[in-house]
Amino acid sequence: MKYKPSDTRPDSLLTDLPVPLDQRARDIFRLIVDNYLDIGEPVGSRHLSRLLAQSLSPASVRNVMSDLETLGLIYAPHVSAGRVPTELGLRFFVDAFLEVGDMPETERGEIEDRVRAIGETRSVETLLTEASQLLSGLSRGAGLVLTAKHDLRLKHVDFVRLDPQRALAVLVGENGDVENRVIALPPGVTSSQLVEAANFLNANIVGRTLGEARMRVDTLRTETASELDRLSQELVEAGLAVWSGASADQPSRLIVRGRANLIENISASGDLERLRHLFNDLEAKSSIIELLDLAETGDGVRIFIGSENKLFSLSGSSLVIAPYKDGEERVIGAVGVIGPTRLNYRRIVPMVDYTARLVSRLLSPGGGARRP
Repeated sequence: MKYKPSDTRPDSLLTDLPVPLDQRARDIFRLIVDNYLDIGEPVGSRHLSRLLAQSLSPASVRNVMSDLETLGLIYAPHVSAGRVPTELGLRFFVDAFLEVGDMPETERGEIEDRVRAIGETRSVETLLTEASQLLSGLSRGAGLVLTAKHDLRLKHVDFVRLDPQRALAVLVGENGDVENRVIALPPGVTSSQLVEAANFLNANIVGRTLGEARMRVDTLRTETASELDRLSQELVEAGLAVWSGASADQPSRLIVRGRANLIENISASGDLERLRHLFNDLEAKSSIIELLDLAETGDGVRIFIGSENKLFSLSGSSLVIAPYKDGEERVIGAVGVIGPTRLNYRRIVPMVDYTARLVSRLLSPGGGARRP
């Protein structure tokens, strides 16, 4: 099947070419891109002339390559070297030429067996970690799984003392999810104050999301001050803060597996520097929510090449990402693959798409994934 441009690019980064490509130019351009995606090396006119189905001299091939370079689709990375595609050229290739079909039965079966086996016997956390590891192994890139920020509706909260300085803050969602976090207790907190804080929260936030719960408690500040003493108020705030995370805009989990794959075949210092930027970006938790935003704004698999995605613009990496959904068709996370711009898009696009759809099924009611 032909890959749809509307599914792949975030906005109109590629305007119409000023000069349409004739069949000869299209054939040469596709050979340059195919060679780059296969081995990552520039290809010259003499080699291209031997690969072409039609008879064409190296001089004629060079003339066509010059036109493609003028259009910004290819460039020479070194003096007197062959040509490789630019980011614009890769985007043009993906939108105009990329065809993706069904996955090989062996890969489909491997994904199905491993992910479903984990989903039926382990927690959601383990399922997502396995999906990330699986994508990494199959793609030879870095597999990524992102879970959405918590928007589950609350059913019950509690505080369980562990020792004089610590307590376990327990949150139960209406969907059965359980969140356990250890919090530091304010000095002097008694067992009755733990109960008092939990009772206050259960009376005021049940049925609300975490974001709505924080807003509700903020509007009840005067009432809270009259109903609860200072230490109980601190417990209420501490519980909401630790469940919500450092920021209400922060995703709950980012799982990345296979970073070592990205180091393979790295030799140039410039490539190592770009890889360092990528690893730094992956550690920048404050920016990772942008990944989920990218997945949510399109239906199905999306491809971001190099600077098209500002999150990874310095590293020049490509990102293939697809959302996964819950039983109500709400986007609750994303799975994807990060790697160099010469990813095998034909193979990775259906792989990411299939994994996202499988995770969606397993996380739907009756799908099999066990809640923690």
